[in-house]
Amino acid sequence: MAETSDPAAWIANAAIPAFKCPMGTKMYILDLGTLQVDDSWLLRGTNTSSVRNLNPENRRRDLMVLAALIEYPGVGLILFETRYAEDIELGAPITDIFPRTEYREEQRLPAAIEATGNNIKDVKVVIIGHLHLDHTGGLEHFIGTDIPIYAHEAELKHTCWAVGTGADFGVYIGHYIDLEKLNWQTFDESTLDLFQGISIHHLPGHTLGLCGLQINLKKDGTFIWTTDQFHIRENYEIGHPHVGLARDHNFWYRSLRLVQRLQRIFDAKLIFGHDKDVGMGYKLAKEYYE
Repeated sequence: MAETSDPAAWIANAAIPAFKCPMGTKMYILDLGTLQVDDSWLLRGTNTSSVRNLNPENRRRDLMVLAALIEYPGVGLILFETRYAEDIELGAPITDIFPRTEYREEQRLPAAIEATGNNIKDVKVVIIGHLHLDHTGGLEHFIGTDIPIYAHEAELKHTCWAVGTGADFGVYIGHYIDLEKLNWQTFDESTLDLFQGISIHHLPGHTLGLCGLQINLKKDGTFIWTTDQFHIRENYEIGHPHVGLARDHNFWYRSLRLVQRLQRIFDAKLIFGHDKDVGMGYKLAKEYYE
């Protein structure tokens, strides 16, 4: 066998158990609908008027609402993100600015899970990347259960403060994070190795406690779910941040550098928070990844 001088390749292909999920692990990509938004929310400076163009075209973009379902031997089903509530009771301005334009019966969370041959009642672990309303509404299916809901400590604390004071209006919904009927499990590490081959990385910027999910599969390699640290591929590929949707500009860039390093070391495939082309590309390419 030819040797390689690339240390990154040694790590990515190492046979160290902690690096890869056990044989039999499967990762499904769930399509949970479509949002539409003005591009100015996603890319700094987009759709801005100028002296030469006082009334630019306001480009809009379709965004995929997606989640990951992982079949993990010895544990059961792990769900990353739960996305919107089945029935959004919010009115303007939220539903005017970020309207849900596609939401068929098969895109409801229980139905999307059932399409993989599983049942939402068999989910054993939920991981939430961050606690904005379009990521936590589906927690309604786990209220009153003992299913552990993992989130970074900083994110849960900030959410409680934001809801209690109204200081971050519109993006956090109090009853979505029911503190008495959901089994919250927090951590404050920069990286939490939750299971063999599954790590959660703290990536502040979009929110204070946002976390991405890294899953190292034996056959299909490493995937990193960035959630909304990068809504779309341009945020990552050209280092172009969002503005109104970011809470800390400096941390956003630090998190960008961390994901770039992880991608290089593990030769990882990235799934962004709402990029429809990337998300559907991976979903349509294979029924599941293993």
